[in-house]
Amino acid sequence: MTAERRAAIVTGGTRGIGLGIARALAAEGFALCLNGVRAEAMVAETLAELRRATEAVYVAADIGTAAGRAAILEACRREFGRLDLLVNNAGAAPAVRADLLDASEESFDRVIAVNLKGPYFLSRDAARWMRAERAKDPARAGAIVNIGSISAYTASVNRGEYCVAKAGLAMATKLFAARLAEEGINVYELRPGIVATDMTAGVKEKYDRLIAGGVTPIRRWGTPEDVAAAVVAVARGLLPFSTGAVIDVDGGFHLRVL
Repeated sequence: MTAERRAAIVTGGTRGIGLGIARALAAEGFALCLNGVRAEAMVAETLAELRRATEAVYVAADIGTAAGRAAILEACRREFGRLDLLVNNAGAAPAVRADLLDASEESFDRVIAVNLKGPYFLSRDAARWMRAERAKDPARAGAIVNIGSISAYTASVNRGEYCVAKAGLAMATKLFAARLAEEGINVYELRPGIVATDMTAGVKEKYDRLIAGGVTPIRRWGTPEDVAAAVVAVARGLLPFSTGAVIDVDGGFHLRVL
């Protein structure tokens, strides 16, 4: 890899919002370290597409585990020797949407591990690396983007563990932003709303009705490309005097219009 090419880690980067982000970053010239839980053979076509645009490596690993997070960082270090942008995108919905009073500890533990614990500690370890690189070259400035959700403040009683995880991720963004500002590392939370992905496919009819009824002032589904556009703004360094900021990508859902 040429020394000038910046490198990004995108967890959950081979489908849905993550793939939209990966495509956009490839177009920006980033080398990509992509993570997912599927075997590499299952994402070969997607990787081939991205590799026509940039250098890309794939790591099948569970970000909910220390070993998985270490594998992702090691692959990025081995292949690219640098890390300029971490996008914590990987997410898991409950396997079963259960009423709050019927929810299981197993589901809670799994959703929290992927959606909160994983990004929390991957951010910690990535920031240590970014800090070390900046000590060697003060011109280097890393950034971290957490892909949150309107579920951080919107109660869905049939997937409470997901809401709790996203609310925790919102605070994690603030914590890392406060700690890393002095290190020259800005941290942002992107907060998507109703976005067309695998995760929302099972409730499409419900959200179609809500959108038609005006739950979002912009009356359409969001797309992975909508979220990717906000990541590109961060990647281009267009928000240098912002950190800890929430960037709503939700069609105006947060406005709570009467």
